[in-house]
Amino acid sequence: MIQVERQDNLHLKVSRVLQEETSHRLDFYLFVPGELGLTGQVIAEEDFYHAAIQVKRTYFSDRYRLPLVLSRLAERGRLDAEHYRLSLSLYAYQYVVAMEGAVAPLIDDARRALKAEKAEKAEKSGKASSGRSAAGRSEPVKEEEEQAPSLEQRLAEHADLAVSILRRLRRHEPGEESLHRYFATIDNYLSWFTEQRLLALLAGLPRGARFRPVRSRLVAICRAEDDYRREREYNSERVTRDPTRMSNKMRLLRRLIEYPVTLKQRTQELGNAEQKAVKALATAVVMVFVSLGLLRVRDTLADITALFVLAMAGIYALREVFKDDLRNTLWRLLRRGRPKWRRQYLDPTRNQVVGRQLEWFDYKRFPKLDAEIQRVRKRNVAQREEMVLHYRSRSRMSPTRFLSGYDHTRETLTLDLSSIARLMDKGSRRVYRLEEGDQVVREEVEKRHLLNLVIRETQGDARPTLQRWKIVMSRSRIVDVERVHAEGPGHEEGGD
Repeated sequence: MIQVERQDNLHLKVSRVLQEETSHRLDFYLFVPGELGLTGQVIAEEDFYHAAIQVKRTYFSDRYRLPLVLSRLAERGRLDAEHYRLSLSLYAYQYVVAMEGAVAPLIDDARRALKAEKAEKAEKSGKASSGRSAAGRSEPVKEEEEQAPSLEQRLAEHADLAVSILRRLRRHEPGEESLHRYFATIDNYLSWFTEQRLLALLAGLPRGARFRPVRSRLVAICRAEDDYRREREYNSERVTRDPTRMSNKMRLLRRLIEYPVTLKQRTQELGNAEQKAVKALATAVVMVFVSLGLLRVRDTLADITALFVLAMAGIYALREVFKDDLRNTLWRLLRRGRPKWRRQYLDPTRNQVVGRQLEWFDYKRFPKLDAEIQRVRKRNVAQREEMVLHYRSRSRMSPTRFLSGYDHTRETLTLDLSSIARLMDKGSRRVYRLEEGDQVVREEVEKRHLLNLVIRETQGDARPTLQRWKIVMSRSRIVDVERVHAEGPGHEEGGD
């Protein structure tokens, strides 16, 4: 299952869970509008790869209580302290990932409910400008009223589940000092993180009577977590008073939690020896023709004259021109279709290789894509000049070398779109509309561009999964990410 979401203003996060199969292939096609003028001369392929693409893999398990069970065994002396730290980090990390994935749709639904409530209040207070606008608002309000009970139930279930997970973690607090120190780090971060996620929900939740019980429940949990951290003296008063210091500290704790569960990486650029051989071959071939040319000039002119010197200068000038062209041509022919980078994944505690990955990245045009990708993209005349950024990876993992109990990994690919955003125009445009009473209203709107993302994933011998996502972005931020097509295992074929 592939998930694509906005990480922050200009970062896109693509995450997937790799199953038990040992071989995996991912093709990532980003269709950039031609009006932006993206070419290899503007941003080189290697520069974009190194600056914009970041890949991270972590251990993952669908048996969510396994890390906690292992940590309890370690706490009872049946496993060493390193295993306790690793198991507790896995438990905390999977909780954080699950919380982030569950809260995002709840926040969107809460904001829609808030807008519907404001529209309903405006309609009741007589602020609706006409019967037509009031009728237009009545349908979403009615729809939201039908969805509101389910939203309340989801919020309540989410809050109860978060509290139960934290309670389960705190039920077995280790007594040994070395273990308790790490437990306090995990407990401190999860308490703060849970409070922040619930506060984000509260910020977008309507204040009407319908949501009052849920709001009271969420407020009580947030206050309880804040009091809990104060009682435990997890953070100094100076850090607690300063939001910046608190945020930076929690960011550091998050890194400490992720470090034991994140696979180490070694990246190697391929073709260095071949590049040197191509350079030597091109130089040798050109020098053969230069030497033959010099011999012919000497036989023709005999003596060293001004004409002889000019002829030699012309021959050496041609050598410099054709040597680079020949070298570049040979290099492109040799490396065409071959991987450019090799990445090794190592277990963070044992430094043992658990997987390898080959990676490609290049710019393409639409006619060069295979028929399957062209069909999913559904190209029309408007996309004729699109530049396609193609990233491909092939990996082979070794589950037998994984940490005991874990045969899955979670891959997160972060795509930085800031280099593409810089190609977009600054400023905004003016849009005019006519309101009641023949009043003309002028509004400022920002210019936005639509990017398409097509992902093809193949695990083992299974049928490939294809998805297409629409990414709406401006120069300053990613506005919206929406999946519009999915087919393959686990998906019913669908389109726009």
